[in-house]
Amino acid sequence: MRERLTFPSENAAFAFFDGLQPVSVEDLVGLWKGSGVATGHPLDGVLENLGWYGKRFRTDRRADALLFRVADDRLLPIDPAPIPLGLALRFHRFARTEAARNLFSHLARHLRAKGPVASLRAMPFRGAMSAAMAYDRKPITDHFRRIDRHRLLGVMQMEGDDRHYFFELQRVTEGTAEAR
Repeated sequence: MRERLTFPSENAAFAFFDGLQPVSVEDLVGLWKGSGVATGHPLDGVLENLGWYGKRFRTDRRADALLFRVADDRLLPIDPAPIPLGLALRFHRFARTEAARNLFSHLARHLRAKGPVASLRAMPFRGAMSAAMAYDRKPITDHFRRIDRHRLLGVMQMEGDDRHYFFELQRVTEGTAEAR
């Protein structure tokens, strides 16, 4: 089992990210399991606490940007549009608690996406043209670079916030229990 990526700071994470190879939009297609990369960002640990599974990228360049595992072990795509980003950042400590996890489990079905909520395209970021995912109704873009054949490093950039949230995606292979 490989160790999770962690960095002492955003600058250290960017030093690693900037050394990675770009990835094409076509190479993203499929299901990916996500995990946060600790850098000291307020959202470190929040998504995992709430049951975040990962992302699904489609051949039509659309994406299920936030997949969560629900009680019966299904993947539920969430639409982040109704979630106020300012509150999420402000109450990040609460969002890491069991109470927040329980609350989110009850709210999740009301946040269910009615379809893909983001688009894929190649975009320049930090000196390289690489795949990125732009949310439809939130000022958020996730930029991706390739760690290896089956892993990506993502950086979430929110308009109006100079901080960046880092996460890793690992490809889920077809036919495995995770892919169902």
